[in-house]
Amino acid sequence: MKNNYLLVHGSFGSPFSNWIPYLRKEIENKDLEVYTPDFPTGVGYQNYENWSKILKIYAEANIINENTIIFAHSIAPIFVCKFLVENKIKVKRLVFVCGFNNYLGIDKDYDAVNESMYFDNLADIKNYCDNIVCFYSDNDPYVKYEAEKEFADTITENQIMISGGGHLNSESGYTEFIELLKYV
Repeated sequence: MKNNYLLVHGSFGSPFSNWIPYLRKEIENKDLEVYTPDFPTGVGYQNYENWSKILKIYAEANIINENTIIFAHSIAPIFVCKFLVENKIKVKRLVFVCGFNNYLGIDKDYDAVNESMYFDNLADIKNYCDNIVCFYSDNDPYVKYEAEKEFADTITENQIMISGGGHLNSESGYTEFIELLKYV
């Protein structure tokens, strides 16, 4: 069976922001299946329960399986980990960009939408995927370096720190993210 791909945006994001459209196009150009769910955002709409409902549709359709490679940005890595662990779903590879867990203090809106995503059994993700890559930077304006490093250290030794990369999003110049292509 061929690999399929799931690209998951972060808080207040969309499948049309940052490097997601670029990566989607690159994957489609290889004639591979790629999904970019549009999760609800905003205070009162973005929470673990609402995002899970959408991902469950993909899981029930067997779109998320042992041939799936998931790319996720910002709050999405912890959401994906929590979802896979709680639903006991194994995947082929996880590629996380600027992931973090249990981090508060960005601002009240981000804290409100992120808080339900956090969970305490992060290391359990290693039971559901043995190929995890974490990208992060040393000057993220939203999430402290230490929080991103701790997240990565908990789940993988395969880490890529991009010096001066900011939040590795469009405002940091990442509308394309060529380094991700080697994990497709």
